[in-house]
Amino acid sequence: MTDSGVAVRHLTLQARNNAWANNRLHESCRRLTPAELTKQRPCFFGTILATLNHILTVDWYYLDALTEGGRGRSVYPDKDPFDTVAELAVSQAETDAKLIDFCAALNEADLRRTVATVRGGGAVWREEIGDLLLHLFQHQIHHRGQIHDMLSATGVAPPQLDEFFLAMDRENRDGE
Repeated sequence: MTDSGVAVRHLTLQARNNAWANNRLHESCRRLTPAELTKQRPCFFGTILATLNHILTVDWYYLDALTEGGRGRSVYPDKDPFDTVAELAVSQAETDAKLIDFCAALNEADLRRTVATVRGGGAVWREEIGDLLLHLFQHQIHHRGQIHDMLSATGVAPPQLDEFFLAMDRENRDGE
């Protein structure tokens, strides 16, 4: 396998891991009461539900940029798009599937191809697809970690989120 083949495989696995981790996290968050989901907590977005919405809307933004959809920052809604984890989880799963398909279809040239990202104030930055994907996965891991921590202050145990890549962990995720 070429180095680029390894890179594409790794990015595709990251996308699959992302979907798996989101699903596990959503399953735990579904067990929270609406009050627990929207309770103010010390985190960037104030609540578990707001942080889940943030993960999803940022995924929309980067998928639009990666696929050159042209929507830019207009993908962001004026307010959080979902009031329940059940509704949010459906949209997140659809978005995760699109990201997996996108990564699986990449080739070596795609990883170095640049796409436009529209930032605050209308500034446009051209970024390499491979770098954008690494940033997106890091962003997701970062905010899932925040939710994981917030869950530890509730009656719902945070799920194990690092049992994806190793053969020894396969039995822990069978059926997921």
